[in-house]
Amino acid sequence: VQLQASGGGLVQAGGSLRLSCAASGRTFSNFVMGWFRQAPGQEREFVAAISWSGGSTYYADPVKGRFTISGDNAKNTVDLQMNSLKPEDAAVYYCAAVYGLGHRQRTKPYEYNYWGQGTQVTVSS
Repeated sequence: VQLQASGGGLVQAGGSLRLSCAASGRTFSNFVMGWFRQAPGQEREFVAAISWSGGSTYYADPVKGRFTISGDNAKNTVDLQMNSLKPEDAAVYYCAAVYGLGHRQRTKPYEYNYWGQGTQVTVSS
């Protein structure tokens, strides 16, 4: 399994960015795909996730209402649309994947066993 994250960059506070994660190496229909972020000196934290089997999504409280996660099964991509960005959103963003069915929310890094390389998001104030 390979995950390739892209779309990071520099944006002013209040602006938008769209991150994309391209997955390859197997069928992902029963996978949970997540986005995490890690700022310097901070632990990696959950941002959002989507269950490809059922399409359910869930978000960390700090990004609810501003970020939207979506998946394209045909292209094996998972996007993270980030609006109304704040300086505190600045971090390296990682996409991650884990095989999983059911409705249990997976919000901890140790729950995922496939990781992309990360893409930098910088938000200027």
